[in-house]
Amino acid sequence: MITKKHGIFLVKLARESIENFVRNGKIVEPGEYPEILRERMGVFVTLEKYPSGELRGCIGLPYPEKPLIHGVIEAAISAARDPRFPPLRKEELDEVTVEVSVLTRPEKIEFKNPEKLLKKIVPKKDGLILKKGWNSGLFLPQVWEKIPDKIKFLEELSYKAGLWDPDAWKRSTIYRFRVKAFKEKEPYGEIDEV
Repeated sequence: MITKKHGIFLVKLARESIENFVRNGKIVEPGEYPEILRERMGVFVTLEKYPSGELRGCIGLPYPEKPLIHGVIEAAISAARDPRFPPLRKEELDEVTVEVSVLTRPEKIEFKNPEKLLKKIVPKKDGLILKKGWNSGLFLPQVWEKIPDKIKFLEELSYKAGLWDPDAWKRSTIYRFRVKAFKEKEPYGEIDEV
């Protein structure tokens, strides 16, 4: 079980990984760390502009493919180079907050019709992955804060997956997961569980 102490460690590691990469082009090698961080877990690192909360980068590994310690380093560096934005610059390091979300293993939601799917989704708790053919998209549970309506959430997730039909979610495979998320309150500031 990931505790707040682990979360604080992971956010600091993500911050250090981003700084090291942006300033020196180098990848951090973790020193000593808790045994649980060797376990394979999905993880996302999110960067937001401070204080606006505007997204600045969000990349991760949705499936438990790597030890968490290595996944955080990889996701942190990738978030700083999120292709939706220009690469993070040195001058921005003290203008962004770092958030780390540790994911449970995604599980497929079985549904016969859209209404049944809507009943099975728990807003603000469930993160969702939508898959259709080669296309896929993921929203962390934190996205519910910006898109609280279930149908709108699924429509936007369809768009994120590159499916230009807002009803594509009705004919897609949907997975859900939960997260334990930890975030800096301000750049280099106190870290709290979200």
